[in-house]
Amino acid sequence: MQASTFPRRDSTQIFTAQQRFSFGKSPEQLLLPRRYRTGWISDTHLGTRGCNATALLDFLRENDFETLYVVGDLIDIWSLRRGIYWPQDHNDVIQKILRKARKGTRVIYIPGNHDELVTSFFGAYGNIDIKENAIHVTACGERILIIHGHELDAVVQNVKWLAFAGDVGYQFLLSLNPLINFVRRRFGLGYWSLSAYAKRRVKDAVSFIGKFEAAVAHYAERYQVDAVLCGHIHSPAIREFGKVTYYNCGDWVESCSALVEGDDGSISLVKCDPFPASQPTASRTIDSLRPQGMSAR
Repeated sequence: MQASTFPRRDSTQIFTAQQRFSFGKSPEQLLLPRRYRTGWISDTHLGTRGCNATALLDFLRENDFETLYVVGDLIDIWSLRRGIYWPQDHNDVIQKILRKARKGTRVIYIPGNHDELVTSFFGAYGNIDIKENAIHVTACGERILIIHGHELDAVVQNVKWLAFAGDVGYQFLLSLNPLINFVRRRFGLGYWSLSAYAKRRVKDAVSFIGKFEAAVAHYAERYQVDAVLCGHIHSPAIREFGKVTYYNCGDWVESCSALVEGDDGSISLVKCDPFPASQPTASRTIDSLRPQGMSAR
């Protein structure tokens, strides 16, 4: 069996910024979903008040995929154990993913730490596969290890009571976001997350994220892959660690972000509006990796 790959990218050309605009298109054209080869979403945390199900539903309506990876923490079972919260739009997200599977999208679900009960159901269910991890091969031959990421979180693995306590504190900060952003909207200001700000400002949190990313990239080397893609830390990113590319698709609590692969094998990080308008708008692609060629080996 032959494997294909492409030369390592120049780090100075890794990140690009682009904005998609639609000019001269009819409303019917704007309503047509944009098609991608692959999509990745993670950390939706359905069952919590912090979940931005409305933005996620808009993203799923506006985009179709040959393969859709759900990279863990789809349903927040930790939170549901503390109290039931399940509004209609959370149910709509589940129904939308199932509808895509019925219409031909291959859905690969990799459970995380908040929905670890799903690990009891590994296997294939029609067009839906539930797996511990997966290897994705892009259109240009790049091999990507797909994991949720909690496997490398020492707190989650070894000190679960501290992980639960941290989750309660995180949910409290998230609970303040609606009030803060209600006031900001009254003054014409954009979305701002207190929990994300605290995460960026607290030195230990920033240090943890950096060490986590490096650890995940190092972990991927044992699988002989070109890249690793995860979620878990709610921090979207595309970075290079030596010979391994690190992808994180973010979350649908704060960043409202996903990763998508085009037909040419390019992988882009897409951020969506946390306050979707009633009219469909294009999502912002903020970072992308574009292959410069490929060679057989």
